[in-house]
Amino acid sequence: MLTRLLAVAALALPIPALAQSLTPDETTRIDTLVTGALADTGVPSASIAVVRGGRVVFTRAYGKPSETIRTADPALPYQIASISKQFTAAAILLLEDEGKLNLDDTVATYVPGITGGDRITIRQLLSHTAGLQDYWPQDYSFAAMAHPVTPQQIVDRWAKKPLDFAPGTQWQYSNTGYVVAGMIVEKVAGVPLLAFLQQRIFTPLDIRALDQDKAIGKRFPQGYGRFALGPVRAETPSAPGWLYAAGELSMSAGDLAKWDVARLARTTLPADDWAAQETPVKLADGSTNGYGLGVSTGTANGRRYVEHSGEAVGFLSENIVYPDDKAAIVVLTNSWFSDAVSRISTGIARIILPPPAASAEDAAALPRARAVYDQLRAGTLDRGRLTEDANFYFKPVALADYKASLGALGEPTGFAQTGRARLRGGFVNRTYRITYPDRTLSLSTYAEPGAAGRYEQFLVAPSQ
Repeated sequence: MLTRLLAVAALALPIPALAQSLTPDETTRIDTLVTGALADTGVPSASIAVVRGGRVVFTRAYGKPSETIRTADPALPYQIASISKQFTAAAILLLEDEGKLNLDDTVATYVPGITGGDRITIRQLLSHTAGLQDYWPQDYSFAAMAHPVTPQQIVDRWAKKPLDFAPGTQWQYSNTGYVVAGMIVEKVAGVPLLAFLQQRIFTPLDIRALDQDKAIGKRFPQGYGRFALGPVRAETPSAPGWLYAAGELSMSAGDLAKWDVARLARTTLPADDWAAQETPVKLADGSTNGYGLGVSTGTANGRRYVEHSGEAVGFLSENIVYPDDKAAIVVLTNSWFSDAVSRISTGIARIILPPPAASAEDAAALPRARAVYDQLRAGTLDRGRLTEDANFYFKPVALADYKASLGALGEPTGFAQTGRARLRGGFVNRTYRITYPDRTLSLSTYAEPGAAGRYEQFLVAPSQ
């Protein structure tokens, strides 16, 4: 099992109107991206939501949700699986706010009989550092999942085994720890976990959230699987009880995005609860992998993120928030094969987020790269801009092919650097994304260091 509001949105800081919506070109590019990913992978459907400027600006569904629902509907609830973990962690934090428990309380205080329960803390349950053996490491539905189960039965079978490691010394993803955390919420709050979340989080945010065990049948999206490269087949859902506090929720992409808006605006939960959830938990040796309390955190391409993915029987999902950009992306699919979820979420990020701030060197390199690209598509290459090896590469046949294939595309609608420059083999490597209304190209360059450095490589290829 994998690991990431209108009323509340109104509380966010004012954002210029343009920043609150997608342009027609951005919408078209997202449509092309998602429909292409579904067609390439065989994934039946996807439901998407985008937050920009601290507001939900885009929700759309694509494909076939089930054998009985043939038309995509963005209001349909998909199983979000382990993305649910951050809600379980939020419930614990709210109870701590009320003085009813402490994150550093031992598990034995609330749930007896667990191996190491007198040493394992609630914080360690939520950060996957408790040492409890994971009850669902497989990416398929194992035999016992055909039969209903209770949280206590999961605890009895998996949480009473010897620990995989001493609490706090290692990180290992464990759904078992979240089952125990859910039991603690219910014992302390005196109500079922979902009822607590409905009262404290979902109702205030106008989120429609369902127990995934009840979001099964003709009115709901159906999960699909595939054996190797065989046909796409409908999956048999797991029996009731198996996901519980580790991944029991179903909701629409738009409703999950409302939670992301609350995270960005620091509403619904106290600000220190959001901060606690997003603070990486350190191991006994001081190291951390960036996981906090139900979410992963980190930086990629200079951009901070808070993320969690999810996997249920026949469903994969991704939820990633970019705090500094006041943006978030939700991708829900009804399959648990292929890389469609990552392709879509990564692709949408490229479309909706501004490029990372360029260094002075990168800023100077971009127009030089664009000039050479324009020369190639026009067939007027200035060979003085190339090294000896690059001139060797651009033989007459290469120049002719570049002119014929690129010139026919017309003027690009976008030309931007992706990622950061890096040194390799004595050259500076930069990559660029070149966009047209109906396609995207990638450009890989190696250039001599310095403002007037000649190109050792200038290769254009199709891109996703």
